Amino acid sequence: MPRIFEKDGFVFFFYSNDHRPIHVHVRYGGGEAVFNVEDDVELRESHGLKVKELSKAELLARQNQELIWEKWHEHIG
Repeated sequence: MPRIFEKDGFVFFFYSNDHRPIHVHVRYGGGEAVFNVEDDVELRESHGLKVKELSKAELLARQNQELIWEKWHEHIG
């Protein structure tokens, strides 16, 4: 499970056997969300996160979209 980065308690990662489209998993507290980031950042699913937490996670994903792409290509291809 490659970890991309962590900020303000949000952990961004993907699984080694993940598939396209390029996406990122985010854990915060006991919840998790998945954002597609191949084109625009778009929420795909979430469980256990509040709206405010999802907004913060989306903002962090947007701010780090290039880093997420770079790490995806390093680990998944």
